[in-house]
Amino acid sequence: FYEVQRSGELPDDMRITWRADSAMDDGSDNGVDLLGGYYDAGDNVKFGYPMAYSMTVLGWGLISYRDGYETAGQVEYAEAAIRWGTDYFMKALVAPTTFYGQVGDGNVDHSYWGRPEDMTMFRPSFKIDSSNGGSDLAGETAAALAAASIVFQDSDPDYSAQCLEAARTLFDFADKYRRTYTDGISNAGGFYPSYSGFGDELAWGAVWMYKATGESQYETKARGFWNEFNIGYGSDRFDWDNKYAGAMTLYSEEFGDSTYTSALTKFMTGIRNEQQTPGGMVYIDTWGSLRHAMNVAFIGFKVADLGIDVEANRAFSAQQVDYALGSVGHSYMVGFGVNPPVRPHHRGSSCPPLGTPCDANTAQNQDGPNPNTLWGAIVGGPDQNDYYADDRLDYVHNEVTCDYNAALTGALAAMVMQNS
Repeated sequence: FYEVQRSGELPDDMRITWRADSAMDDGSDNGVDLLGGYYDAGDNVKFGYPMAYSMTVLGWGLISYRDGYETAGQVEYAEAAIRWGTDYFMKALVAPTTFYGQVGDGNVDHSYWGRPEDMTMFRPSFKIDSSNGGSDLAGETAAALAAASIVFQDSDPDYSAQCLEAARTLFDFADKYRRTYTDGISNAGGFYPSYSGFGDELAWGAVWMYKATGESQYETKARGFWNEFNIGYGSDRFDWDNKYAGAMTLYSEEFGDSTYTSALTKFMTGIRNEQQTPGGMVYIDTWGSLRHAMNVAFIGFKVADLGIDVEANRAFSAQQVDYALGSVGHSYMVGFGVNPPVRPHHRGSSCPPLGTPCDANTAQNQDGPNPNTLWGAIVGGPDQNDYYADDRLDYVHNEVTCDYNAALTGALAAMVMQNS
């Protein structure tokens, strides 16, 4: 799925044959090279905020459950997926306080149903800088690069060092110019606003910097942010915007103080007691309901690894993943299991072969399965009563995104390790 979402010049080893080079002029409006990165979802915008989260969490899963990836033969692909994102982030950091956080106008893009290869619309590039800081975006991207520096520490130490240097720069930028990124990139506000503010990303970024370096300066920052931004306040989710639970987990893992482990224990106890669908999926939000279940499932495995309510957390997390893979009688993962979705809300997947017309009539509104399979992608998921319809036009329940798959991938690796 992550290969499907690649933007820019595609490598020769692509396993997805129905994609080709696209968006080859990204960044040219501002004289910068912004080729690469990932299209966000079923659309063709490169939203930097959720993209960075996705790379952080992919990295976290590989760091945490590498043996599971090894058993599944997925380390090479996981590293390639992470590098595709981090290469782009380092391009987007054009100066110590200038970072490009989006390419494409969300409103214009969402009015277009077609392949990324066929796009002709103007794709503006948007930045944050010292005049319009973006601590959430810069802090999350610092976390992604710090995680990547750990991932590549042994296999490519030079690349690891590059990632860490860029992470240091972005973290300093995030800490010094404390503003919400949509102040500088207003176009993102209608799609990925920072509801939780930037405090969670500063804390999350700081603890990732400590994990990557072991340096006391980042420990001091992280511990200070815990109180400054009330990180242990009791969030009810973990996602592209809300990093509180992720931060609690890393604080507990890296520092081990009871302040942090108590907050984390309370979080997971609350999650396990949340409303569940009749089939057993924890129901946190309407939009991307399955994504939220997969995210807290990953956190549950991490919390169990810390020795906290081990049996309860592992059982809960396994139940959530089993639900996604088909315990309710059908799978929510495209191309896998019994009766999986075949009409995900995704432009390229819905289009006929390259070189033939693709528009609303030939793709979006046609009744049959998508011609191109989004192997491994999970769709948004069911409602609170387990009701789900495989309907391409229903983007709330059928869109696919990079962030939907990030924590699930790590949770699957955890289950491989648990069951091997």
